[in-house]
Amino acid sequence: MTPIRTETSTAPETIHRQGRMWAGVYRGKGRVAAEEVPVPEISAGEVLVRVRACGICGTDIKKIKHGFLPPPQIFGHEIAGVVEAVGNGVEQWRPGDRVLSFHHIPCGNCFYCERKLYSQCPTYKKVGVTSGFRPSGGGFAEYVRVMDWIAARGMVAIPPDVSFEEATFVEPINTCLKAIYKARIKAGERVLVIGQGPIGMLLMLLARIHAGAQVMTTDPMAARRLKSVELGAEESFDPLNSDVVEAVRARTSGRGVDMVLVAAPQPELLEQALTLARPGGRVLLFAYNDPLLRVEFPAATVGIDEKEILGSYSASFDLQEESARLVFKRILPVRELISHRFPLSQIDQAVDLAAHPTEESLKIILVP
Repeated sequence: MTPIRTETSTAPETIHRQGRMWAGVYRGKGRVAAEEVPVPEISAGEVLVRVRACGICGTDIKKIKHGFLPPPQIFGHEIAGVVEAVGNGVEQWRPGDRVLSFHHIPCGNCFYCERKLYSQCPTYKKVGVTSGFRPSGGGFAEYVRVMDWIAARGMVAIPPDVSFEEATFVEPINTCLKAIYKARIKAGERVLVIGQGPIGMLLMLLARIHAGAQVMTTDPMAARRLKSVELGAEESFDPLNSDVVEAVRARTSGRGVDMVLVAAPQPELLEQALTLARPGGRVLLFAYNDPLLRVEFPAATVGIDEKEILGSYSASFDLQEESARLVFKRILPVRELISHRFPLSQIDQAVDLAAHPTEESLKIILVP
């Protein structure tokens, strides 16, 4: 299809004069660096977005660290920015609009969509946002091309009083909110969240604020435990230097919790989570999307104790509006989770910090 640019924002000759931009390009296992690449061309129905902020997700780190995908790629899917240009036929968006973009949107008509299993829809599995090479999100770049089916149903306007950095949380909050619903958490239930990285914090906040549960957490880092309590967790336990099972049972009349949300994808945590859940309780594994990871657990925990093991992957189209509301109305204190901001020129440092978190690090944002 012939590239089309029908409208642009002011002074496009300054931005596109050389037709080049900076991007963080993945070049193989463990390697990502800032490089000059062509600005993406858009076609009819598509939108070009100038990226103003992009969160670094744990999934991005897995892909870079383990080399699951062939290089070159430009990752990054927690995208917020400004519409720079629109293709023919785009009526919903105009240059200058402040927007965030999802990178997966389902067809709405297939076997899986009819059952609201959107993440299993063949159309959903196609990435519809790119800044070059194979479509992989592309938010680690100055500009991204939003393809037609995403531009039509997967972009959300950002209110003027909401920062781009805050808006990057809408996509990860959607994934966490989907997990909360799949976990069937009810008001007043006792919930334990294992891991208090950025995703674990969001799960804790949603379980407490949105579902009305009483939430405890664990994390080996003291700073994250402290932050968890500051943001509303009843208690946060050190799994390395305390008996978490004993502590949890002491607070639940010896039963264990109703629900365990596992936000740290380590194989040994499943068995621990099953031990922490009461008979008839539930365990949800979040972000267990490593294709090489294998887990084991005692069969009797399911076959006799009737505990459930659940999984949750990616976002839900039905929760797009609700996840945006939670950010835009500041129901969730997402700004409290941002610890570091990096320019694209330092993407290697940003990725390294995300892959090797410190006591001082939590959510890391790229600011192209």
